[in-house]
Amino acid sequence: MNLLLDTHVLLWAAGASRQLSADARGLIEDPENELVYSAASIWEVAIKRGLGREEFSADPGLLRRGLLENGYVELPVSGAHAAAVDLLPPIHKDPFDRILIAQAQIEGLTLLTADEVVARYPGPIQLL
Repeated sequence: MNLLLDTHVLLWAAGASRQLSADARGLIEDPENELVYSAASIWEVAIKRGLGREEFSADPGLLRRGLLENGYVELPVSGAHAAAVDLLPPIHKDPFDRILIAQAQIEGLTLLTADEVVARYPGPIQLL
């Protein structure tokens, strides 16, 4: 399975956080699954770290390097992804979550999220 990790799940996985559920850890550690992160997540970390948000204290450059070194695949944000955001119902207002949802839908990836609001969108989304 090809899994796109939302930003919180990505940070928890990278930091070996206890907030990462056993189910999530199992999916992430399964060698049959390809792990994908969005460039939008790195951008989100950079912006929210700059705003002083405690849960986004990771250095975005080090986070990206660590993900790549651990076999994660980076997914750039394309114009098709950005345009697909316009087609999403207005369930969630966070632009970072919305681009991740659009990317998952367009690329045929399963989005792993711990956000119950994100999980309300149609498509390949798995609530952890």
